[in-house]
Amino acid sequence: MAREHNYYVYLLASKRNGTLYVGVTNDLLRRVSEHRLGHVSSFTRDYNIHLLVWYEAHTDINQAIQREKRLKKWNRLWKINLIESANPDWEDLYVQLSM
Repeated sequence: MAREHNYYVYLLASKRNGTLYVGVTNDLLRRVSEHRLGHVSSFTRDYNIHLLVWYEAHTDINQAIQREKRLKKWNRLWKINLIESANPDWEDLYVQLSM
């Protein structure tokens, strides 16, 4: 039996090619909603970073945290390429997930 994906690494953006934010959570919809409402990070609130443009599911929290740490060290171009490889139009994936 396959395990559910319980942890998520995600990228938020203020707009296409805008300011980016990398995070990790065990509840993607709740966490992105908190960002959108300005309840969590002053950085995401101050820079209006609320579009979910990329995410990756993990079954192990340690793997998710390691991936988040690696992505935070990536340069901006690598992050943009990662987003555009999966989401070339920079659509807000939160809308699809919340349906």
